[in-house]
This record gives sequence, structure tokens and C-alpha cells, in this order.
Amino acid sequence: MGKILCATRGGEASYRTQDAAIALARERGDSLIFLYVVDTHFLDRTERAVRPDVVAEEMARMGQFLLTMAQERAQAQGVQAEVRIRRGEVLEELKAAAREEGADLVILGRPGEEESAFRQVDLEAVAREIEEETGVETRIV
Repeated sequence: MGKILCATRGGEASYRTQDAAIALARERGDSLIFLYVVDTHFLDRTERAVRPDVVAEEMARMGQFLLTMAQERAQAQGVQAEVRIRRGEVLEELKAAAREEGADLVILGRPGEEESAFRQVDLEAVAREIEEETGVETRIV
């Protein structure tokens, strides 16, 4: 039995990604880890007086809610799923989680029609970097 690490952030595109990861885990008999990264680096680009610690806590609460929903959907389909929240820069945390969790496969979601943090070409570069630096197969679904 292997482990699939599925990065998630919420929204319709993430539901499709989660569903694909759940189906793949069920098909392969793998366990599943849903990962949400609290990345507050975007706050460095604002001139407003905000408290990064407060924003990070709110993001973590939202992430926990999203992860719990994904975990429940996986378990309803007979897939063992765990959840992880990490704090830091998304790409670095993805690579670290893949190594630390002993993942056999990393699943990233294809950018949807809605606003996305990544363009397809950027996401492909992220997938290549994860594979090159961790040795873990990375798929965009």
C-alpha cells in the first residue's frame, strides 16, 4: 500500500482534484494525505497594516475545514485519508511533505476557469521541480 499526497486549497478546482485523488487511491489501494499550506507571503506585497499571525490563523482554520470535508468524502468512498496543514512557501512545503510523509505520488490540481494561483505552464514547472528534488512522481489532474 502506497501513499498519495494531494495538495488542496478549496474551490471547485480543488474538489475535482480531490475526487481524482480519491479515485486513484481507491483503485491503487493507497492511503491518501490531503495537504493544505498556509502561505502568507502575499502579505509582503501589501502596504496595509495587517497582522500576519492573525491572517495565518484564519487561513489555518479555513484549511482545517476544507481538509476535514475532503477527508470525510474519501472515507465515505472507503479510502483511508489523513490531513496535514503546513505553514510556509507552497512549493517548499509540498516538497518537504512529500519527503517526510514518504509519498509515492503527489497530486496537483489543474488550474480551473476561475482565478488560479498558477498558470498551467507554471504548474508543470512546479511538478517537474517536485519530481527532480524529491524523486516522487507528480501528476497534474
